Amino acid sequence: MDPGVAAGADPQISRIVQSPQFQQLVAERTRFGWILTILMLVVYFGFIGLIAFDKSLLAIKVGGTASLGLFAGVFVILFAFALTGIYIARANTRFDALSDELRRDFGG
Repeated sequence: MDPGVAAGADPQISRIVQSPQFQQLVAERTRFGWILTILMLVVYFGFIGLIAFDKSLLAIKVGGTASLGLFAGVFVILFAFALTGIYIARANTRFDALSDELRRDFGG
């Protein structure tokens, strides 16, 4: 949020936006979001890269009639669910604690 825009709207919002606690919350949440995004992109594009450049590897039969590609695809989906769970756990602990601290400090 741009402090200049917030300042024109409400002085209380401007004080919150400029507070170190808010800056810390935004920085931590943004950094964590980018880390999870990069992890997901690496896994997803790694899978797509295997499809594009090494189809024979994904065609290897594993466990009867299932191929390695099937297990890799399921892994990508489960990985996305796991990252979502990790984000929720962090949001419910660290980010909520920082938000509660902001509310206490600014009487919200």
